[in-house]
Amino acid sequence: MAIEAKICGINSPAAVEAAVKGGADLIGLNFYPPSPRAVTLEQAAQLAGRVPPGVTRVGLFVDPDDDQLAAALAKVPLDLLQLHGAETPRRVAEIRARFGRPVMKVIKLASKEDLEAATPYLGLVDRLMFDAKTPKSAKTALPGGNAVAFDWQLLAGRRWPRPWLLAGGLTAKNLAEAVGTTGARGVDVSSGVEDAPGRKSPAKIAAFLAAAKAL
Repeated sequence: MAIEAKICGINSPAAVEAAVKGGADLIGLNFYPPSPRAVTLEQAAQLAGRVPPGVTRVGLFVDPDDDQLAAALAKVPLDLLQLHGAETPRRVAEIRARFGRPVMKVIKLASKEDLEAATPYLGLVDRLMFDAKTPKSAKTALPGGNAVAFDWQLLAGRRWPRPWLLAGGLTAKNLAEAVGTTGARGVDVSSGVEDAPGRKSPAKIAAFLAAAKAL
């Protein structure tokens, strides 16, 4: 089985082109304003229009209200909603039912105990993503995309009843080790394919996707 690859934080036509050409399965558009990767609705609509059929268009949101989600979906043809904040199981279920889109909930890990947080969502979501928990010392860190990895051994040997993606500090160089340790069948990258925060590198996108294909 091939490794599914998602390039997140796409914010330029060149990044879309590199992701599509490299064979990305999912492309993420960031709707969290504090992020250096955030896009406006107009930008997102233009970028989504460059994504061909067969590639999943993902919208990344952090604790969104209904108005934000409705505004985004009115302008941008999103196929999947990624919830990267502190959304409760009840809120996740509401969003999935109200907006009629598949939902992926991000679970943030730093210790074995953090895995327990996934359980209440298992019957409510279409996908999970496991990302690194924001370090307490990083006061200005974002909910994700901080180029921080967690201990991949936390996921070793674990099985989940929903498809899931591995995220957090991945690069073309460490991808094989990360997948080999966790058994992930899907991976997500943002900062690992950038030259600077928010500046995607087409060359790094190509290298990451080539590394994923090689697995």
